[in-house]
Amino acid sequence: MSARIAILKDAAAVAFMAFLIFGPFLGLQLGDSNAGNLTLSTRPELLALAVVAVFFARLGMLIWQEYRPARLPGTELALKVQESGRFIAPALLVFAVALPLIPGVQNVYIDLGVLIMTYVMLGWGLNIVVGLAGLLDLGYVAFYAVGAYSYALLSTTFNMSFWECLPISGLLAACWGIFLGFPVLRLRGDYLAIVTLAFGEIIRLVITNWVALTGGPNGIDEIPHPTLFGLSFSMAGGPGTFAGFFNILPAPGQRITYLYYIILFLALLTNWVTLRLRKQPLGRAWEALREDEIACRSLGINVRNTKLTAFAIGAMFGGFAGCFFATREGFISPDSFTFIESATVLAIVVLGGAGSQLGIVLAACVMIGVPELLQSLQIYRMLIFGIALVLIMIVRPRGFISKRRPTVLLRPVLRPVQVTEP
Repeated sequence: MSARIAILKDAAAVAFMAFLIFGPFLGLQLGDSNAGNLTLSTRPELLALAVVAVFFARLGMLIWQEYRPARLPGTELALKVQESGRFIAPALLVFAVALPLIPGVQNVYIDLGVLIMTYVMLGWGLNIVVGLAGLLDLGYVAFYAVGAYSYALLSTTFNMSFWECLPISGLLAACWGIFLGFPVLRLRGDYLAIVTLAFGEIIRLVITNWVALTGGPNGIDEIPHPTLFGLSFSMAGGPGTFAGFFNILPAPGQRITYLYYIILFLALLTNWVTLRLRKQPLGRAWEALREDEIACRSLGINVRNTKLTAFAIGAMFGGFAGCFFATREGFISPDSFTFIESATVLAIVVLGGAGSQLGIVLAACVMIGVPELLQSLQIYRMLIFGIALVLIMIVRPRGFISKRRPTVLLRPVLRPVQVTEP
């Protein structure tokens, strides 16, 4: 009986806090009168509905925590997740490849797929630093910006194509990753996060104030879009265009579909390289560094090189994504590379499960796709999204798919014991 009373008191306290927080936002509303003056009206029904919803949500969560069934052991649960991923990942891949080919699909959904896969690629790149190496990086947007501005400057100044600038953007971002890695070799935890956050802000301030090179707050416009073997996707048609070469009518969906398959290829390349590196000695050194840095040093692992490679490879994929972002938008400015972008990518990694490739895909679909699909709800869109994130982190505190097991395990070979009769 005392446990039930404690649960009710907890739920009532949370509902009271919701009443205090939601009161000014949901209980009151400003409007215009016929005379043009502002009027203040109340909405007690909406406020009561919100408070009751919070009360029952908290009550249900407490009851679920009190009477939930025993969880599976960690090893068995990891095996269940791994077995399900063998079927979910191929299904998602087939759907991603076939999405633009589905009859009647609108361009807005293909463009949304481009946006989601851009963040999937950023999440996989940051996953190398955070999920595998265990280094908290809050300035990942800096490498994203380096890749974008590298392509914008090279294409507009030297008339270089997208495919020529793509590897250069990745290499420049990797160099900046190494440049960041050296000062933070002896830092860890909160101090590492603060330094990486400062690095991201330094890059943003540099591109904002270096007006002669980057255009400053005005940004860089007229960035060329990628071509297909020299064929552009111009709506004018004619010679030298995709529509003119194949003798078809130009349509906006042609360029969007081409961009979709470009980012799909880049994302799959990021995933393939990451999975291959995880099984190499370098990937195992990353995972060992994530678990215990002191133990790594005692085993003879070069911690300096391990950290630098993690920063460099993760930054390289961020540069690739930034190069694609610049060619997709055709215009970039410092406003596109604020701290909120780093926070969004980090939230995708944490929500999906640090170290999990499939979890990052699911988290990107939730973090990026759901808010875009809820545009019709306007002001309540982010409120619903925030509540959903809180509930997910309560139910799955370690992410959608928590995977902290080493990639390579040494399993003992069990041999049958032969019993000889006396």
